[in-house]
Amino acid sequence: METSTLYDCRPHFRPHYNCVVENESPRPEPRRAAPRRSRNAAATREAILSSAVEAFTRLGYDGAGVREIAKDAGVTAMMVNRYFGSKEQLFAEVVDTTFAPRTVVGSDPAALVHDVARSLVERTAPEAEGLSPFLLMLRSASNPRTAEIARLGIERHVERRLVGLLTGENTSERSALALSVIAGVWLMRKLIGNTALVEADPDELAGRLEDVLRILLEDTPPGGQ
Repeated sequence: METSTLYDCRPHFRPHYNCVVENESPRPEPRRAAPRRSRNAAATREAILSSAVEAFTRLGYDGAGVREIAKDAGVTAMMVNRYFGSKEQLFAEVVDTTFAPRTVVGSDPAALVHDVARSLVERTAPEAEGLSPFLLMLRSASNPRTAEIARLGIERHVERRLVGLLTGENTSERSALALSVIAGVWLMRKLIGNTALVEADPDELAGRLEDVLRILLEDTPPGGQ
């Protein structure tokens, strides 16, 4: 819309008077700098991922819906697909995020057996916080595709890390067997609540676990002492 703007056109030596300049368009407002989106995008992605970790761990892949994940993250389902492509790709990201941190397997080869046994007893105590990697693994097992994704995540993170701490032969097989023991103890003691394991003295239980894990994790020749 065109407007008329009033200007003071008087010469310096004349009495005061005003003049009108017709048909002058309004001056455009200065262009504002584009908002910084990288931080918001990162925060949005993190919110979606955190919501998905919670949903998939609690409900499993088939029980968790994209709409519910999006709602808890404060976004739309379309935004979830925009950031992660699909529900399956989002689940794969959750697996990587969940299994990447160290939970039970430590980093010191010399104290590996002791540390794994003690950590497992502590992390499976009735009052301890739940281990989301194991819950995620368990609740993904019923779906063949997500079970495959979980397997790849375990092998890529936990098993590879454990193999790197072992010496001798058959390290991959020994590592997988040790992880099976760890998962079994977690399942029976933490999730099912087996009475003998729950009521066992923590130090004695850890000592027995050390005896079992030592067979798998230490480089002892067959039949050796």
